[in-house]
Amino acid sequence: MTDLLIVGGDVVTMDPARRVLTGTTIAVSGDAIAALGTAEDLRARFPGAREIDASGCVVVPGLINAHQHTTIDPLVRGMIPDDIGAQESIFDWIVPLHTHGDGDDDELSATLTAVESLSRGVTTVLEPGTVAYPERVVAGLSAAGIRARVGGWGWDAKDVPFSAPADEVLARQADIVRSLPTTGPVTGWVTLVGHDLASDELFTGAAELAERLDTPLTWHISPGPADAEAYDRRCGRRPLVHFRELGVLGPRLLLGHAVWLDDAEVDIVLDTRTAVAACPGAYMRLAQGYTRGSRHAELVRRGGRVALGCDAHNAGDAPDVLLAAYLFTALERDRDLPDPIRAEQAFALATIDGAHAIGLGDRIGSLEVGKAADIVVLDGSDPAWTPRGDLARQLVWGHVSRTVRDVLVDGRVVLRDRRPTGVDPEALAAAAAERSTALLRRAGITPRPTWPPEPAAPR
Repeated sequence: MTDLLIVGGDVVTMDPARRVLTGTTIAVSGDAIAALGTAEDLRARFPGAREIDASGCVVVPGLINAHQHTTIDPLVRGMIPDDIGAQESIFDWIVPLHTHGDGDDDELSATLTAVESLSRGVTTVLEPGTVAYPERVVAGLSAAGIRARVGGWGWDAKDVPFSAPADEVLARQADIVRSLPTTGPVTGWVTLVGHDLASDELFTGAAELAERLDTPLTWHISPGPADAEAYDRRCGRRPLVHFRELGVLGPRLLLGHAVWLDDAEVDIVLDTRTAVAACPGAYMRLAQGYTRGSRHAELVRRGGRVALGCDAHNAGDAPDVLLAAYLFTALERDRDLPDPIRAEQAFALATIDGAHAIGLGDRIGSLEVGKAADIVVLDGSDPAWTPRGDLARQLVWGHVSRTVRDVLVDGRVVLRDRRPTGVDPEALAAAAAERSTALLRRAGITPRPTWPPEPAAPR
């Protein structure tokens, strides 16, 4: 891989000093950042390097999406009605669609998610569990060039679609992780669905497997109040209290959601250094009572390990981490607490703090020499950047993800002048339209459009 210079941008480093370097050039050598300095000095040090002109642009670290489902939903985005309950959404829509989806659907869905993510400046996606074809998901993500973790969802509850005995679930998890590289852009991890769909045997087995394979693990818990109620019936205690008793919490684990926690559970998260992925857009879309139950801001204030996520295309609706940062900050400010979350804190969750939360803080999340060259160039000529104010506030409050122009992952240019370099977007769009129609037909689902409205029933 040849050397590359990103020339003359205003660089938001997110290094420990939170330096912003104006008119600065970044030298990329191989997959890493080799130097930051003046264009004159770095052209002399790296003769013949290719160049990307970033004059007048804002250059930031690649954004991190710590909880993003990539399968099936992208093919039916905006189709699941928003006036139905969660159970109807799951069992009348999601389960039938996954039942009738195939590997081609999953690979295409993953590619769609990756391309859209990159177009919004997201360079790292953590897939919290694919249902059927994780190997195809890896192929789809890799085609677009995004950094990712992928695993195969597992649960062992009885009379639930796709369920399997705990030993079978764990064997499949191990096979998936071992089939993927341990280094490089796309790696594996252990993924359970969580909630109340996994036995104690499966939870403890997954934690032991992750330890044995030296890989992270994740599962979902408490996006709404239902999990706490289920665990009270199941074992007479709250979910995280139960997990602590099982010995499965700790720095290796990233909990998806963990919204509805009580005081004891908050302390447990902090004491065990368990990480949390917060997806504010999904909680609002699904009406899960985020502003009544969330303790995420408290976790941030008390030094907890928190990252941002966007969930699925029919929950968070868009893999836009800057939008998640906006929502997180706005919702917390509206609660009128004494110490509101500020823009610079939210942007840190999307970059360096999120990187530390997912165990990759030594590799990504900031623009520093020796770190992976995951770099985003935002077009400073867009009206969203005129005039230029406080960068942290504009990044979070200014809806600037639409100004993403160029993106690098591991030193590879994967988006140039707003166009993906590894995927033909026109062919991708045509394939998505075709497969969406076919998938809905196979699942026996007829979308219910909002416009034009359905004719009123005769009286």
